[in-house]
Amino acid sequence: MTKRPEEIALMAESGRLLAAVFGELDKLNLIGMSTMAVNDLAERFIVDTLAARPASIGQYGYAYALNSSRNHVVCHGVPSPSELLQAGDIVNFDITLEKNGYIADSSKTYLVGEVSPLAKRLVQVTYEAMWKGIKAVRPGARLGDVGHAIERHARRNGYSVVREYCGHGIGREMHEPPQVLHWGKPQTGLVLREGMVFTIEPMLNEGRGWVDTEDDGWTVVTRDGKLSAQFEHTVAVTRTGVRVLTLRPEETTRH
Repeated sequence: MTKRPEEIALMAESGRLLAAVFGELDKLNLIGMSTMAVNDLAERFIVDTLAARPASIGQYGYAYALNSSRNHVVCHGVPSPSELLQAGDIVNFDITLEKNGYIADSSKTYLVGEVSPLAKRLVQVTYEAMWKGIKAVRPGARLGDVGHAIERHARRNGYSVVREYCGHGIGREMHEPPQVLHWGKPQTGLVLREGMVFTIEPMLNEGRGWVDTEDDGWTVVTRDGKLSAQFEHTVAVTRTGVRVLTLRPEETTRH
């Protein structure tokens, strides 16, 4: 379950490259773009520029380089040439990248043009909740501490946490033990040890936490049709705390 330092170094390189993919997406004017066009751009950049592999292609039969989850889509949204992004949308792009046999996983929710204050607040609080969870990671802490930090921040701000989906260990495989819940009780769950690597990826809903899966078998939506947002980073437990392996250039660890 724990990774050797040389393995974490390889994962950090995958994470650095994945951060660069989001840097490319940051340059886009998303208004009027199809989610498939964003997918195709990301795939070309990963393969042609970074000489890496979009790890989601072929995983569980999935055919694309990213998930695109727009507005009331919670996660696992499938890109489409007919889904055009419009001003006022929020959209999460979830991308996995493999380089030298090791995978990094990250996602970011984008504001498309001018969005409503309510949508902007949901996205900001979701981002903060992810960082609350990251800041709870250290040797000797427990996974329940991570989930509790996320859920407490969400509830204090009036949002619900989706419980059906969670973070996960990661390495040579996209999904490894342990499961990382985004809710929980302090001082419960698995004890964290130096060398563990996993994702923290909370999904916060504007309304209730209930979700449904659409007929395509992939797309997960809020049952009440209200907005959902998500952010994700891959993190490693260090001797003294936590290292974010997918940290983007505009971010710092002081959140």
